[in-house]
Amino acid sequence: MRILSLLHATVISADLEKSRAFYGDVLGLPVNPTRPNLPYDGIWYDVGPNQMIHLMLLPNPDAGVTRPEHGGRDRHTALAIDDLDALMQRLDAAGIHYSLSKSGRRALFCRDPDENALEFLEQA
Repeated sequence: MRILSLLHATVISADLEKSRAFYGDVLGLPVNPTRPNLPYDGIWYDVGPNQMIHLMLLPNPDAGVTRPEHGGRDRHTALAIDDLDALMQRLDAAGIHYSLSKSGRRALFCRDPDENALEFLEQA
């Protein structure tokens, strides 16, 4: 037995409209229309071939917990991108704080509206 791929990462959202504005509008991820019928609301976003981010509308279990300022020191989801400068422009325009990777790689960390940390790593 071997693991073949990561199919989706689940992200808890307390406010789907704020999350939709971040994941859909700022990051530009397309909604996957084939979301299964579940007993709670949510959104599936396509990230790559057979890869998705699943937003689930649920209360934030970490509400009130202080997260590290730099997302690289916290649990996070890492996404490959092709243009870090373009992402920085989009985050700046949306007023979203980010920090560059401490490793020197062409990468940055930011948080979504529910304080979930995301890493974006530029790859050719």
